Amino acid sequence: MSMKDGVAADAASRSRDELAAAAAMFHSLSDPTRLAITRYLACGEARVVDLTRELGLPQSTVSSHLACLRECGLIIGRPEGRQMYYGLTAPQLIDLFAAAESLLTATGNAVALCPRYGTVTRGTS
Repeated sequence: MSMKDGVAADAASRSRDELAAAAAMFHSLSDPTRLAITRYLACGEARVVDLTRELGLPQSTVSSHLACLRECGLIIGRPEGRQMYYGLTAPQLIDLFAAAESLLTATGNAVALCPRYGTVTRGTS
């Protein structure tokens, strides 16, 4: 059995629920602001004020995205006095980011040209 056959067999054996959970996780990271927040938190805990300053976004926007990431179980809030410090719930996210960067490099960032999800239109650079 080739590696491709093994991957196909593994994918076929997964239930739709397992795949739906994975799709939900990737969807939660598909927003550029949420991705920026999680990448920032990969360096350590941060408060809303730190994130608003870093991202240049209103507090309400950052708080909304933090709520989404908390609901998805990707980040957690730790109260300290009147402040809330946010951090990643799983260090595996750092590995996921590294793998994504490696994949983007390997494909020459071709996903940016994807007609459905890309950020660059064909014919421009």
